[in-house]
Amino acid sequence: MVEQYIAPDAERGPAARRERIRRRVLDQGYASVDDLVREFGVSLMTMHRDLDALAADGWLTKIRGGATANPSALVDAGVRERSAAMRAEKQAIAARAAELVNQGQTVFLDDSTTALELVPYLAAQPALTVATNFIPAVSALGDSHTIELHVLGGQYVPRHESCQGLATVQAIARLQADIFFMSTTAVTAGQCLHRSEATIMVREAFMRHSARRVLLVDHAKLGRPAAHVLCSVSKFDTVITDEGIDPRDLAELRELCADVQVASLARRVG
Repeated sequence: MVEQYIAPDAERGPAARRERIRRRVLDQGYASVDDLVREFGVSLMTMHRDLDALAADGWLTKIRGGATANPSALVDAGVRERSAAMRAEKQAIAARAAELVNQGQTVFLDDSTTALELVPYLAAQPALTVATNFIPAVSALGDSHTIELHVLGGQYVPRHESCQGLATVQAIARLQADIFFMSTTAVTAGQCLHRSEATIMVREAFMRHSARRVLLVDHAKLGRPAAHVLCSVSKFDTVITDEGIDPRDLAELRELCADVQVASLARRVG
């Protein structure tokens, strides 16, 4: 029997290799250049050419040390796909964020998959009030006997698995939270950006009715583009990111927020 020869990525041609790189970045949300070079067996220069070509086609954005999927390329991504991207980093950030929660507080959660990683920690608290428009969080907390759960209704958006619109904003306005946890599509030039305009008004309402605002942002979101501006990073009392952050990005965050915390991946659940 003749053994079939399978050519390495470097020999298959740039088109096939770039398609695999594209899928890798879109599946995980972020990939470092060094990891891609090792995985695809090409030179650093070749990988930069591949990433430049994919960026020119609108699939990704090159950031310091790697590439991140463009929000427009992820526009049809559901909660399951978003949850899988940067999962370890989100878990580490959530573990750090959970330390900010105290018994008896009222907590707002947005409809981000990063905030969703906080749910196991909230469920373990002896007494909390939690308000959210995110249906997966509602489902996860619904059986808790220690959580007073408020479902912030409105127009249900299946792709986001959350409620949005004026009714959601009005529901938020009837409450006052001790702490609000949210994430964002991107942080660029000190601004929090979102790919969906509909989510902006809901997050603005959360922020208006919260005593403490905490931004949860993994390093892949720094430098990524998105169309809609929410606010400056300076509007948050605390920013929590992960240890994969570039030192220059960390320094920029610290110029805007006095309390920037870096979560170690060793802190994540599991």
